[in-house]
Amino acid sequence: IVAINKMDTTKWSEERYQEIIKETSNFIKKVGYNPKHVPFVPISGFNGDNMIDASPNCPWYKGWEKETKAKATGKTLLEAIDAIDPPSRPTDKPLRLPLQDVYKIGGIGTVPVGRVETGIIKAGMVVTFAPAGVTTEVKSVEMHHEQLV
Repeated sequence: IVAINKMDTTKWSEERYQEIIKETSNFIKKVGYNPKHVPFVPISGFNGDNMIDASPNCPWYKGWEKETKAKATGKTLLEAIDAIDPPSRPTDKPLRLPLQDVYKIGGIGTVPVGRVETGIIKAGMVVTFAPAGVTTEVKSVEMHHEQLV
């Protein structure tokens, strides 16, 4: 999403908006993205124009459009955010769980804490921690003190 801010300082100039789109699209192409997949939204963060509700200050603005898996259109920054496709989870890949911390809790044992980046983890699985090569069985999996099945 490209939010073109401070449009109120240019008196909502369509010419300036198109100039920014052209320059930004060239940059987006150079870094390997398709500009057709990117919504461009003129906004005024200070006044809240085109953030949540469409602004009457830019009658020339017909809205944004992005062509991805499903075509999406809208007029506001909120609609552009809502149209973001969530990334697919690579559950078919091997388990990768970078550890954030490790707690030793009396009566429970060692509790490694991290986020599953790829693969899946379930109670009863046997996992190996790298680089130490320590192998153990997963007793339970919790998220925010809630047991996951």
